[in-house]
Amino acid sequence: MEKSLSEVNSSVNIPKNSTFWKRLLAFSGPAFMVSVGYMDPGNWATDLAGGAQFGYSLLYIVLIANIMAIIFQSLAARLGIVTGRDLAQACQEHYPKPMNYALWILCEVAIAACDLAEALGSAIGLKLLFHIPLFWGIIITALDVLLLMALIAYGIRKMEAIILVLIGTIGVCFAIEMFLIKPSLAGIASGFVPGFLSGNALFIALGIIGATVMPHNLYLHSALVQSRAVEKTPKGIRQANKFNLIDSVVALNIAFFVNAAILILAAGAFFKNQLHQVASLIDAHALLAPILGTSIAPIAFGIALLASGQSSTITGTFAGQIVMEGFVGIKMRPWLRRFITRTLAIIPAVIIISIQGDHGVDSLLVVSQVILSLQLPFALIPLLHFTSSKKKMGEFASGKILIFFAWFASLIIISLNCKFISEMIIGAFLPGATNAFGIKYILFPIALILSPLLLWMIVEPAFRKDTKVRTSIERTFAFVKQEVKFGNYKKIGIALEGVFERDDQIIQGVLPIISLLKANVILIHCVESAAGRYMGSLVDDLDSKEKREYLNQFINMLGKDGILASMYISGGEPENEIAHIAEQENVDLIVAGSHGHKLLSDMIYGSTLTEVRHKVRIPVLTIPIKA
Repeated sequence: MEKSLSEVNSSVNIPKNSTFWKRLLAFSGPAFMVSVGYMDPGNWATDLAGGAQFGYSLLYIVLIANIMAIIFQSLAARLGIVTGRDLAQACQEHYPKPMNYALWILCEVAIAACDLAEALGSAIGLKLLFHIPLFWGIIITALDVLLLMALIAYGIRKMEAIILVLIGTIGVCFAIEMFLIKPSLAGIASGFVPGFLSGNALFIALGIIGATVMPHNLYLHSALVQSRAVEKTPKGIRQANKFNLIDSVVALNIAFFVNAAILILAAGAFFKNQLHQVASLIDAHALLAPILGTSIAPIAFGIALLASGQSSTITGTFAGQIVMEGFVGIKMRPWLRRFITRTLAIIPAVIIISIQGDHGVDSLLVVSQVILSLQLPFALIPLLHFTSSKKKMGEFASGKILIFFAWFASLIIISLNCKFISEMIIGAFLPGATNAFGIKYILFPIALILSPLLLWMIVEPAFRKDTKVRTSIERTFAFVKQEVKFGNYKKIGIALEGVFERDDQIIQGVLPIISLLKANVILIHCVESAAGRYMGSLVDDLDSKEKREYLNQFINMLGKDGILASMYISGGEPENEIAHIAEQENVDLIVAGSHGHKLLSDMIYGSTLTEVRHKVRIPVLTIPIKA
């Protein structure tokens, strides 16, 4: 199985023998990308309603929800670090194929629903700041695929930096809001004291907790942590688990600050002025200026909402890529994946807004949260089973205390979500129910199908004779032993680029494998000059002669290490020639360098390695190189 997010997997080096803070900085990032899901536009409505109706009294519910989120996200990170698999890949290895297809479909629907909330948030932000109608704001959000393309081209660390800037923007905006409303410090303190909940307060509290843990964030976090080049030893994995836990605690506490700030804003601005029915993002924005007497507050609110929608958009694309590759092995370029997901999300938004106008936005946000609630148990249950299994996690399996609190928290969330959905279904069948068609004939049948599926997933481990799933350390040693034992790779083809700084990195990266397998080597270079493209393997121009002398340097270098090497120079399109030479020379393994994306040219022409993989039936090993 290919590595999770292969284009960025192990792309961030961890400094050895460095200070605590340098290592923490190297590990920091994945949790911040995940944290945007906890402050996306879908969460804002429940926080606004809670603050407007009940003041500061539900702040402790926001805190409890945040503690639950930290538990689940730290477990997701640990799964990725220890097993070398993201949650989707772990499910693919554990469950039968029909089950994996069902889980994949559920994930795709949930990601589209989450993307719907993000698109609506961005569109509302555009409307509030620039008075762009919601319909056209939704259409504009479809163009953020261009933003994603630009960010991916610069690597995972640059993308994490952009996300951090957007999170910082949200934080600064709400800091301004807090300064303007001057909330009651005594009221805030009293809000963290648990109290008895009933009626509508209980309903909103359920909504705050139920909307907190996003299912796609669990898949995302288990993959993003693998972007770090963790040393595959018990000590290295233990260090990675520690620093990623710190990363999760810091990042999710920032998300807690944002969610608490939204509730405090609603309490200080709306509850204080007896405006208890404010739950709409548009209404909240419109009322801030007359209440606070300044235009800065609504502007800050709109900027924060726009930043929230855009940051969530980026991470949602990664989550879609992870579940598609992990469950069913379909690999798609991120920009295309982004375009498809956003298109599926904006179609219902455009239809509803065209029919119902701007007032249809609130109902769409509610629908998106219902869909996420349906999918959440199907992500939580496998995560808890896998991370508590010594067969899968070895010495890094969850302890009894952590298992207890994780299952307790998950059962609370699952029960609340089930209660919320069941009440919607029951209400739809009552006399006089409005807008009940979709609940009766779509949501209700789906719930009937998914309920036994969920029960099976909960009890499945008790009836399963499980085989040991190896950790990434054990899998690495097993791979090496297998290759040495069977000697699968006797001839290795190395595609060189003709630039010494890059080619030397490729040779040095694969040299230990060549020595271990005692394989012969054929150095491959493709001349892309006009003569080379015309003459093909017969090329004999000045460029090809210079490259023969150049390749001889590597042949002599390998010879000193007792490795038999030869060369093959051809002309034409690299991907075609590499595949042709590999077949003609009976190569068992192709090795090539990987040095990042080429932005627009990569979108138009594709990448050499991607094309080579489609043209050959042998493994292709990529060596990360620095340009």
